[in-house]
Amino acid sequence: MTTRRRIRPAPHGGDDPDPIHPAPQAPPRGDAETPASRLGSSKQGPDAGSAEHTRILLSQTPYFQGLPAQTLDLIASATRQVPAQRNEIIVHRGDPCTSLHLVVRGQVKLSQAAASGLERIMRIVSAGDSFGEALMFLGRDYLFTAEALCDTLLLAIRRDVLLEQLERNPPLARQFMASLSHHLYMMMGDMSAYTVRSGHQRLIGYLLRESRGLEGVPFRLAVNKGTIAARLNLTPQHFSRILHDLSARQLIQVRGREFTILDATALRTCQNE
Repeated sequence: MTTRRRIRPAPHGGDDPDPIHPAPQAPPRGDAETPASRLGSSKQGPDAGSAEHTRILLSQTPYFQGLPAQTLDLIASATRQVPAQRNEIIVHRGDPCTSLHLVVRGQVKLSQAAASGLERIMRIVSAGDSFGEALMFLGRDYLFTAEALCDTLLLAIRRDVLLEQLERNPPLARQFMASLSHHLYMMMGDMSAYTVRSGHQRLIGYLLRESRGLEGVPFRLAVNKGTIAARLNLTPQHFSRILHDLSARQLIQVRGREFTILDATALRTCQNE
């Protein structure tokens, strides 16, 4: 049994202490470089964990690209690098939300424990994405537990400093509004899927998104099947039965975590039945 311990943020250049939901963004495939794939990938430069390294990581995130140097410096001074090992808890449900968390690399699972004891996964947060925006603005405690799914690096930005900069920087505020709107849109889609769509439809939709609709091209899931089942509000047994059915109909091929869409047209037809 894996022992889950509360992680501690790596030190940064500031002096103040700081304690520390589309579909999940898939890690980039192939050789194409994106802002998310560049995060934390520099082979040369300032030492990891240093104030300058934190500033560089911030400048590569979608939120803070193109900010004036002075603004970026202020935000960087209120930012901590937070390394997390697989299965480590980053925040617990009920903790005060004192920071915005940006995922530099790795993946973070946001979940709640249902009354039945089963885990309900709200979101999988991948590199280049963030969590805690709405709670940060409202000054509310966390409604979920955040757990690293693999070795992960995050940036935790202090709420007070970030809110001050949002008041002074309209383009930055618009970026945050867009992010919140996107998360709300996807949450509404999830609610619709859970109440209207069948298990087959939910899983097919997930596989088509992860494969980017490509037929005959293997792709590997970044998380295990149990996590995907929970994310789609399916029991592991129901999830396995659907996979077996789709495989038997020669619509998909499954080898461990590696999936291949064999007939995308027939799979979409099945999704719309």
